[in-house]
Amino acid sequence: MKLSIVIPAYNEEESIAETIDQIEQAFAKVNIDHEVLIVNDNSKDGTLEVLKQLAAKYPAVKYETNLGPNGFGYAVRYGLDRFSGDCVAVMMADLSDSPYDLIRYYTTMVEGDYDCVFGSRFMKGGRVIDYPWVKKIINRIANFIIRMVMGIRYNDTTNAFKLYKREVIDGVKPILAPHFNLTIELPLKAIIRGYSYTIVPNSWTNRKYGVSKLKIKEMGSRYFFILVYCFVEKYFSRGDYQRKK
Repeated sequence: MKLSIVIPAYNEEESIAETIDQIEQAFAKVNIDHEVLIVNDNSKDGTLEVLKQLAAKYPAVKYETNLGPNGFGYAVRYGLDRFSGDCVAVMMADLSDSPYDLIRYYTTMVEGDYDCVFGSRFMKGGRVIDYPWVKKIINRIANFIIRMVMGIRYNDTTNAFKLYKREVIDGVKPILAPHFNLTIELPLKAIIRGYSYTIVPNSWTNRKYGVSKLKIKEMGSRYFFILVYCFVEKYFSRGDYQRKK
C-alpha cells in the first residue's frame, strides 16, 4: 500500500529541508513505498528554490505550487486532489511532526485495516515539547468543546497530523475549509460518515524556525462554522452522506 505525505509549505525555507531530510532518513530504515508531495503555497521567500533542490536529491519528493487562492486549507486540498498513494497523511513543514510517528500510523493502518489513524498528543504515550502555554490552554478548551458537541471521545481533533485511506478523502468531499479549520473538518466528517479509525499516541515539537501561521483570533469563528456544519450533518442529514458499505 503506497503512502503519500502531503505537506503544505508557506515561507518555510528555513524548515522544509530539515523536515524532508528527517522523513527520508526515517523511511530509509523501513520498506514502505511512499511519496512526499510538498505544496508550495505561493511562498514569498526562498521556499521554491529549496524544494527544487529537495526534488533533485530525493526520488520520492515532488512539489507543486498553489498559485491561489492561498491558505493552509487550500494548500492541503490542492495536495489531496493530486496525491498518488493508497493512503495519505497530512504533515507540517516545520519539524513539529515525527516521521517515526507516521511510520507507526501506517503500520497500525495496515495491520488493523483501519480507514483512518488519528494521533493524540494528550493520551498515555503522547507528548508535547515546548508548547506555548496560551495555545495549549486554548487547544484543550477547543478540543473539549468539539468532544461535547459531537459526542466523541477523541481528544486531539485539531491536530492536522493524521492518516487517511484514499477512499476516506474521496468520501469526505466536498471539503469546505480554506484555512486551519480543515484540521477538524477531515476527521469529523470521517467519523460522522462511518469510516473506521483508531487512535495512537504521537508527539509534537514546537517549530525551530520562523513563526506559526495559525492566527487564533482569526480562526475562532472559522472553526465554529465547521463544527456547526458537522453537527448539523451528524444530527439532521438522516445519514445521507454515510459511506456506502
